[in-house]
Amino acid sequence: MERTKVRVYFSLFGDTFPLDYVTVKLDITPSTTYTKGDTITHLPTVLVRQETCWELDTGYQESLDVNDQLQKILAQLQNKVFLINEIKMNYSVECKIFIVAEIEDGDTPAIYLDRDIIRFASIIEAEFDIDLYAYPYEESNDELFE
Repeated sequence: MERTKVRVYFSLFGDTFPLDYVTVKLDITPSTTYTKGDTITHLPTVLVRQETCWELDTGYQESLDVNDQLQKILAQLQNKVFLINEIKMNYSVECKIFIVAEIEDGDTPAIYLDRDIIRFASIIEAEFDIDLYAYPYEESNDELFE
């Protein structure tokens, strides 16, 4: 049986900016990077990236509390707010924190933002993007009440 999974990732994105510089400046190896104009070839139709992006990602992890994954990202970035804001100002990039939950069998994760994550997001002017994917139950509701 599949278990509920949560993924959180932080994204710096914009038109064009030097990805290697960001990596060195933050002293963090990103999970993913891509450049505006790169092609996405693993889809049925070839698409072209419309922006440059630097991401730090937890990947999907079994979890019933998104704060566990948020804290993993925050632990790496919290003391880098000055550097993030400097990068934002110098290269006109934006910040976003993505929360993605794949809900299995009705096991919905707790979704809340504690003060630390709110403060961090406020200082770097990050937006939140929350996606919930609820998959069907293993058994029907009728079977549960028989």
